[in-house]
Amino acid sequence: MSKQRTGGVDGATDRRSFLATAGATAATLGLAGCLGGGGGSDGSTATSGSGGTGTGDGGDATTAASGMELEDSMTIFHAGSLAPPFSTAEPKFEQRHGVDVTREAKGSVASTQKITQQGRSADVLGTSDFRLIRNRVLPEYGDWYAIFTTNSMSIQYREDSPGAEEISADNWWEVLTRDGITIGHSDPAVDPGGYRAVMTQQLGAEEFQGERLYDDATYRKLRENSTVPTGTETNLEGQLESGELDYVIYYQSISASSGLPYVDLQPEVDLSQATSEYARHYAKAEVETDSGTFTGAPIAYGITVPSVAQSPNAGAKWVEYFATEPGRQILNDLGLVPVDPIVVPSSAEDAVPSNVMEVASAQETLGPLEL
Repeated sequence: MSKQRTGGVDGATDRRSFLATAGATAATLGLAGCLGGGGGSDGSTATSGSGGTGTGDGGDATTAASGMELEDSMTIFHAGSLAPPFSTAEPKFEQRHGVDVTREAKGSVASTQKITQQGRSADVLGTSDFRLIRNRVLPEYGDWYAIFTTNSMSIQYREDSPGAEEISADNWWEVLTRDGITIGHSDPAVDPGGYRAVMTQQLGAEEFQGERLYDDATYRKLRENSTVPTGTETNLEGQLESGELDYVIYYQSISASSGLPYVDLQPEVDLSQATSEYARHYAKAEVETDSGTFTGAPIAYGITVPSVAQSPNAGAKWVEYFATEPGRQILNDLGLVPVDPIVVPSSAEDAVPSNVMEVASAQETLGPLEL
Protein backbone atom coordinates (compact mmCIF):
# COMPACT_ATOMS: atom_id res chain seq x y z
CA MET A 1 0.00 0.00 0.00
CA SER A 2 1.54 3.32 -0.96
CA LYS A 3 1.96 6.15 1.49
CA GLN A 4 -0.53 8.95 1.06
CA ARG A 5 -1.61 12.07 2.86
CA THR A 6 -5.31 12.86 2.79
CA GLY A 7 -6.89 16.24 3.28
CA GLY A 8 -3.64 17.91 4.29
CA VAL A 9 -3.66 21.54 5.36
CA ASP A 10 -1.73 23.83 3.02
CA GLY A 11 1.62 24.83 4.45
CA ALA A 12 1.76 21.98 6.94
CA THR A 13 5.46 21.39 6.38
CA ASP A 14 6.21 25.08 6.83
CA ARG A 15 4.22 25.09 10.08
CA ARG A 16 6.17 22.18 11.44
CA SER A 17 9.43 23.82 10.42
CA PHE A 18 8.70 26.99 12.36
CA LEU A 19 9.76 25.76 15.77
CA ALA A 20 12.87 24.19 14.28
CA THR A 21 14.07 27.56 13.01
CA ALA A 22 12.79 29.59 15.95
CA GLY A 23 15.94 28.84 17.92
CA ALA A 24 18.07 30.89 15.56
CA THR A 25 15.53 33.68 15.05
CA ALA A 26 13.66 34.07 18.36
CA ALA A 27 15.30 37.38 19.19
CA THR A 28 14.49 38.81 15.79
CA LEU A 29 10.89 37.62 15.89
CA GLY A 30 10.32 38.92 19.41
CA LEU A 31 8.68 35.70 20.63
CA ALA A 32 10.58 35.39 23.89
CA GLY A 33 9.21 34.04 27.12
CA CYS A 34 5.47 34.56 27.13
CA LEU A 35 4.05 31.41 28.65
CA GLY A 36 6.52 29.66 30.89
CA GLY A 37 6.33 26.59 28.65
CA GLY A 38 2.59 26.18 28.97
CA GLY A 39 1.88 25.89 32.70
CA GLY A 40 0.41 22.95 34.55
CA SER A 41 2.50 20.48 36.50
CA ASP A 42 4.81 20.23 33.53
CA GLY A 43 4.28 23.65 32.08
CA SER A 44 5.48 25.89 34.82
CA THR A 45 8.85 27.30 34.26
CA ALA A 46 13.33 28.89 34.28
CA THR A 47 19.50 32.85 29.63
CA SER A 48 21.21 34.37 25.21
CA GLY A 49 23.84 32.41 24.23
CA SER A 50 26.44 31.26 21.94
CA GLY A 51 26.20 28.53 19.40
CA GLY A 52 28.77 26.80 17.33
CA THR A 53 29.59 24.09 14.94
CA GLY A 54 31.17 20.77 15.74
CA THR A 55 32.80 18.35 13.41
CA GLY A 56 29.74 18.47 11.16
CA ASP A 57 29.65 14.73 10.65
CA GLY A 58 29.28 13.62 14.25
CA GLY A 59 32.58 11.74 13.90
CA ASP A 60 35.53 11.22 16.19
CA ALA A 61 37.26 14.56 15.60
CA THR A 62 35.44 16.21 18.50
CA THR A 63 36.17 13.24 20.73
CA ALA A 64 39.87 13.48 19.97
CA ALA A 65 39.97 17.24 20.37
CA SER A 66 38.17 17.18 23.71
CA GLY A 67 40.05 14.19 25.05
CA MET A 68 36.81 12.27 25.66
CA GLU A 69 37.18 8.58 26.24
CA LEU A 70 33.92 6.79 25.55
CA GLU A 71 32.68 3.97 27.70
CA ASP A 72 32.06 0.52 26.20
CA SER A 73 28.29 0.51 26.66
CA MET A 74 25.38 2.86 27.28
CA THR A 75 21.67 2.79 28.09
CA ILE A 76 19.02 5.05 26.57
CA PHE A 77 15.48 5.60 27.86
CA HIS A 78 13.32 7.29 25.27
CA ALA A 79 9.86 8.15 23.99
CA GLY A 80 8.11 5.65 21.75
CA SER A 81 8.01 8.18 18.92
CA LEU A 82 11.82 8.36 19.08
CA ALA A 83 12.13 4.62 18.45
CA PRO A 84 12.36 4.96 14.64
CA PRO A 85 15.20 7.54 14.58
CA PHE A 86 17.04 6.07 17.56
CA SER A 87 16.88 2.52 16.19
CA THR A 88 18.14 3.78 12.83
CA ALA A 89 21.03 5.61 14.50
CA GLU A 90 21.97 2.78 16.86
CA PRO A 91 24.05 0.55 14.51
CA LYS A 92 25.71 3.55 12.89
CA PHE A 93 26.64 5.02 16.25
CA GLU A 94 27.89 1.67 17.54
CA GLN A 95 30.08 1.12 14.50
CA ARG A 96 31.51 4.63 14.59
CA HIS A 97 32.25 4.83 18.31
CA GLY A 98 32.55 1.21 19.45
CA VAL A 99 29.85 1.64 22.07
CA ASP A 100 27.21 -1.03 22.71
CA VAL A 101 23.83 0.74 22.86
CA THR A 102 20.86 -0.60 24.82
CA ARG A 103 17.56 1.24 24.34
CA GLU A 104 14.25 1.12 26.19
CA ALA A 105 11.28 2.75 24.45
CA LYS A 106 8.27 3.77 26.49
CA GLY A 107 6.02 6.78 26.97
CA SER A 108 8.02 9.84 28.00
CA VAL A 109 6.33 10.15 31.39
CA ALA A 110 7.06 6.50 32.14
CA SER A 111 10.62 6.83 30.79
CA THR A 112 11.22 9.77 33.11
CA GLN A 113 9.77 7.87 36.07
CA LYS A 114 12.30 5.07 35.56
CA ILE A 115 14.92 7.56 36.76
CA THR A 116 12.96 9.72 39.21
CA GLN A 117 10.81 7.03 40.87
CA GLN A 118 12.39 3.66 40.15
CA GLY A 119 15.98 4.62 40.87
CA ARG A 120 17.30 3.36 37.55
CA SER A 121 20.26 4.74 35.62
CA ALA A 122 20.37 5.86 31.99
CA ASP A 123 23.02 7.62 29.97
CA VAL A 124 20.51 9.41 27.74
CA LEU A 125 16.89 10.36 28.37
CA GLY A 126 14.92 11.49 25.32
CA THR A 127 11.37 12.76 25.78
CA SER A 128 8.71 14.06 23.41
CA ASP A 129 7.97 16.90 25.86
CA PHE A 130 11.06 18.75 27.08
CA ARG A 131 9.11 20.03 30.08
CA LEU A 132 9.27 16.57 31.63
CA ILE A 133 13.05 16.96 31.88
CA ARG A 134 12.90 20.60 32.88
CA ASN A 135 10.35 20.08 35.65
CA ARG A 136 10.81 16.49 36.79
CA VAL A 137 14.45 15.56 36.18
CA LEU A 138 16.22 18.84 36.97
CA PRO A 139 17.82 19.59 39.36
CA GLU A 140 17.87 16.35 41.38
CA TYR A 141 18.60 13.92 38.53
CA GLY A 142 20.19 16.19 35.94
CA ASP A 143 21.74 19.59 35.30
CA TRP A 144 20.84 20.48 31.71
CA TYR A 145 18.83 19.47 28.65
CA ALA A 146 18.56 20.35 24.98
CA ILE A 147 15.59 20.82 22.68
CA PHE A 148 16.55 18.95 19.53
CA THR A 149 13.49 18.20 17.38
CA THR A 150 9.78 18.92 16.93
CA ASN A 151 6.62 17.22 15.68
CA SER A 152 2.88 17.75 15.22
CA MET A 153 -0.32 15.76 15.72
CA SER A 154 -2.21 13.92 12.96
CA ILE A 155 -5.01 11.41 12.41
CA GLN A 156 -4.23 8.11 10.69
CA TYR A 157 -6.62 5.48 9.35
CA ARG A 158 -6.97 2.51 7.00
CA GLU A 159 -8.28 2.76 3.48
CA ASP A 160 -11.24 0.67 4.65
CA SER A 161 -11.86 2.56 7.91
CA PRO A 162 -15.51 3.68 8.23
CA GLY A 163 -15.75 7.07 6.53
CA ALA A 164 -12.28 6.80 4.97
CA GLU A 165 -13.55 7.81 1.56
CA GLU A 166 -14.98 11.04 2.97
CA ILE A 167 -12.56 12.23 5.66
CA SER A 168 -10.52 15.39 5.08
CA ALA A 169 -8.99 18.25 7.01
CA ASP A 170 -12.33 20.04 6.67
CA ASN A 171 -14.55 17.39 8.23
CA TRP A 172 -12.48 14.95 10.30
CA TRP A 173 -14.47 15.71 13.44
CA GLU A 174 -17.73 14.91 11.66
CA VAL A 175 -16.43 11.50 10.60
CA LEU A 176 -14.88 10.67 13.97
CA THR A 177 -18.07 11.42 15.90
CA ARG A 178 -20.22 8.95 14.00
CA ASP A 179 -21.74 6.06 15.91
CA GLY A 180 -19.56 2.96 15.98
CA ILE A 181 -16.27 4.76 15.28
CA THR A 182 -13.36 3.81 17.53
CA ILE A 183 -10.56 6.36 17.97
CA GLY A 184 -7.34 5.23 19.65
CA HIS A 185 -4.62 7.17 21.40
CA SER A 186 -1.94 6.30 23.92
CA ASP A 187 -2.31 6.66 27.68
CA PRO A 188 -2.09 10.33 28.76
CA ALA A 189 -0.71 9.29 32.15
CA VAL A 190 2.44 7.74 30.66
CA ASP A 191 2.79 9.30 27.20
CA PRO A 192 2.72 12.91 25.96
CA GLY A 193 1.30 11.56 22.69
CA GLY A 194 -1.73 10.57 24.74
CA TYR A 195 -2.32 13.85 26.49
CA ARG A 196 -1.61 15.71 23.27
CA ALA A 197 -4.27 13.63 21.46
CA VAL A 198 -6.81 14.75 24.06
CA MET A 199 -5.57 18.34 23.73
CA THR A 200 -6.09 18.15 19.97
CA GLN A 201 -9.73 17.26 20.58
CA GLN A 202 -10.13 19.95 23.25
CA LEU A 203 -8.66 22.70 21.09
CA GLY A 204 -11.12 22.11 18.26
CA ALA A 205 -13.87 23.31 20.59
CA GLU A 206 -11.89 26.38 21.70
CA GLU A 207 -12.24 29.68 19.87
CA PHE A 208 -9.23 30.82 17.85
CA GLN A 209 -9.29 34.10 15.92
CA GLY A 210 -13.03 34.33 16.48
CA GLU A 211 -13.93 30.83 15.24
CA ARG A 212 -13.84 27.23 16.42
CA LEU A 213 -13.94 23.99 14.47
CA TYR A 214 -16.83 22.43 16.41
CA ASP A 215 -19.00 22.81 19.49
CA ASP A 216 -18.75 21.29 22.95
CA ALA A 217 -21.18 18.49 22.12
CA THR A 218 -18.91 17.40 19.27
CA TYR A 219 -15.93 17.37 21.62
CA ARG A 220 -17.84 15.20 24.09
CA LYS A 221 -18.72 12.76 21.29
CA LEU A 222 -15.06 12.61 20.22
CA ARG A 223 -14.13 11.66 23.77
CA GLU A 224 -16.96 9.12 23.91
CA ASN A 225 -15.59 7.44 20.78
CA SER A 226 -12.00 7.48 22.08
CA THR A 227 -10.22 4.60 23.78
CA VAL A 228 -6.79 3.90 25.23
CA PRO A 229 -5.63 0.43 24.10
CA THR A 230 -2.57 -1.26 25.54
CA GLY A 231 0.82 0.11 24.53
CA THR A 232 2.50 3.32 23.46
CA GLU A 233 1.92 5.29 20.26
CA THR A 234 4.16 2.92 18.30
CA ASN A 235 1.77 0.04 19.05
CA LEU A 236 -1.27 1.92 17.81
CA GLU A 237 -0.39 1.46 14.14
CA GLY A 238 -0.62 -2.32 14.44
CA GLN A 239 -3.93 -2.06 16.27
CA LEU A 240 -5.19 0.20 13.52
CA GLU A 241 -4.07 -2.20 10.80
CA SER A 242 -5.72 -5.15 12.57
CA GLY A 243 -9.07 -3.37 12.67
CA GLU A 244 -9.14 -3.04 16.45
CA LEU A 245 -9.14 0.74 15.91
CA ASP A 246 -10.72 2.76 13.10
CA TYR A 247 -8.63 5.91 13.58
CA VAL A 248 -5.65 6.88 15.71
CA ILE A 249 -4.43 10.27 16.86
CA TYR A 250 -0.66 10.42 17.17
CA TYR A 251 2.42 12.14 15.89
CA GLN A 252 2.77 13.17 12.27
CA SER A 253 6.22 11.55 12.16
CA ILE A 254 4.61 8.15 12.76
CA SER A 255 1.91 8.80 10.17
CA ALA A 256 4.40 10.03 7.57
CA SER A 257 6.62 6.96 7.87
CA SER A 258 3.71 4.53 7.55
CA GLY A 259 2.03 3.23 4.44
CA LEU A 260 -1.39 4.22 5.73
CA PRO A 261 -3.30 7.37 4.78
CA TYR A 262 -3.52 10.23 7.28
CA VAL A 263 -4.95 13.70 7.79
CA ASP A 264 -2.73 16.71 8.47
CA LEU A 265 -4.59 18.76 11.06
CA GLN A 266 -5.25 22.46 11.36
CA PRO A 267 -2.47 24.45 13.08
CA GLU A 268 -4.89 25.54 15.80
CA VAL A 269 -5.16 21.92 16.99
CA ASP A 270 -1.95 20.14 15.87
CA LEU A 271 0.37 21.83 18.45
CA SER A 272 2.90 22.67 15.74
CA GLN A 273 3.06 26.46 15.87
CA ALA A 274 5.74 28.15 17.96
CA THR A 275 4.30 31.64 18.03
CA SER A 276 2.96 33.55 21.01
CA GLU A 277 -0.57 33.66 19.57
CA TYR A 278 -0.74 29.92 19.01
CA ALA A 279 0.98 29.14 22.30
CA ARG A 280 -1.65 31.12 24.19
CA HIS A 281 -4.33 29.16 22.33
CA TYR A 282 -2.68 25.79 22.99
CA ALA A 283 -2.46 26.64 26.70
CA LYS A 284 -6.28 26.53 26.87
CA ALA A 285 -6.01 22.74 26.73
CA GLU A 286 -5.43 20.88 29.97
CA VAL A 287 -5.42 17.16 30.73
CA GLU A 288 -5.52 15.74 34.25
CA THR A 289 -3.94 12.32 34.77
CA ASP A 290 -2.77 10.16 37.66
CA SER A 291 0.78 11.30 36.93
CA GLY A 292 0.03 15.02 36.86
CA THR A 293 -1.81 17.77 35.01
CA PHE A 294 -0.48 18.73 31.58
CA THR A 295 -1.12 21.99 29.73
CA GLY A 296 -0.95 22.54 25.99
CA ALA A 297 2.13 24.06 24.33
CA PRO A 298 3.98 23.77 21.01
CA ILE A 299 5.59 20.34 20.69
CA ALA A 300 9.31 20.32 21.52
CA TYR A 301 11.40 17.21 22.25
CA GLY A 302 14.04 17.21 24.98
CA ILE A 303 17.20 15.18 25.51
CA THR A 304 19.69 15.03 28.37
CA VAL A 305 22.46 13.03 30.00
CA PRO A 306 21.12 12.47 33.53
CA SER A 307 23.41 13.00 36.50
CA VAL A 308 22.91 9.31 37.37
CA ALA A 309 24.49 8.24 34.06
CA GLN A 310 27.11 5.50 34.27
CA SER A 311 28.47 6.30 30.79
CA PRO A 312 28.15 10.09 30.60
CA ASN A 313 30.72 10.58 27.82
CA ALA A 314 28.91 8.13 25.56
CA GLY A 315 25.62 9.83 26.45
CA ALA A 316 26.99 13.24 25.52
CA LYS A 317 28.30 11.80 22.24
CA TRP A 318 24.79 10.50 21.44
CA VAL A 319 23.32 13.96 22.01
CA GLU A 320 26.02 15.44 19.78
CA TYR A 321 25.19 12.89 17.09
CA PHE A 322 21.61 14.14 16.88
CA ALA A 323 22.80 17.75 16.86
CA THR A 324 24.93 17.20 13.75
CA GLU A 325 24.26 16.16 10.19
CA PRO A 326 23.98 12.36 10.55
CA GLY A 327 21.36 12.60 13.30
CA ARG A 328 19.51 15.54 11.74
CA GLN A 329 19.23 13.62 8.48
CA ILE A 330 17.74 10.62 10.27
CA LEU A 331 15.19 12.86 12.01
CA ASN A 332 14.25 14.49 8.71
CA ASP A 333 13.96 11.18 6.91
CA LEU A 334 11.56 9.87 9.56
CA GLY A 335 9.19 12.82 9.61
CA LEU A 336 10.54 14.85 12.52
CA VAL A 337 11.85 18.40 12.20
CA PRO A 338 15.27 18.88 13.84
CA VAL A 339 16.09 22.07 15.72
CA ASP A 340 19.27 23.48 14.17
CA PRO A 341 21.23 24.28 16.21
CA ILE A 342 19.90 22.43 19.22
CA VAL A 343 19.01 24.77 22.08
CA VAL A 344 20.05 24.53 25.72
CA PRO A 345 18.95 26.81 28.58
CA SER A 346 21.50 29.56 29.09
CA SER A 347 20.99 29.18 32.84
CA ALA A 348 22.45 25.65 32.56
CA GLU A 349 25.14 26.38 29.95
CA ASP A 350 28.03 25.75 32.35
CA ALA A 351 26.77 22.20 32.99
CA VAL A 352 26.48 21.22 29.30
CA PRO A 353 29.27 18.87 28.11
CA SER A 354 31.76 20.77 25.96
CA ASN A 355 31.21 18.63 22.86
CA VAL A 356 27.46 19.27 23.08
CA MET A 357 27.92 22.99 23.71
CA GLU A 358 30.00 23.23 20.52
CA VAL A 359 26.93 22.31 18.46
CA ALA A 360 24.29 24.08 20.60
CA SER A 361 22.90 27.55 21.18
CA ALA A 362 22.30 28.72 24.75
CA GLN A 363 19.09 30.71 25.05
CA GLU A 364 16.52 31.84 27.59
CA THR A 365 13.64 30.96 25.28
CA LEU A 366 12.83 29.09 22.11
CA GLY A 367 10.12 31.07 20.41
CA PRO A 368 7.38 31.33 23.06
CA LEU A 369 8.78 28.45 25.13
CA GLU A 370 10.58 29.43 28.31
CA LEU A 371 13.54 27.13 28.90
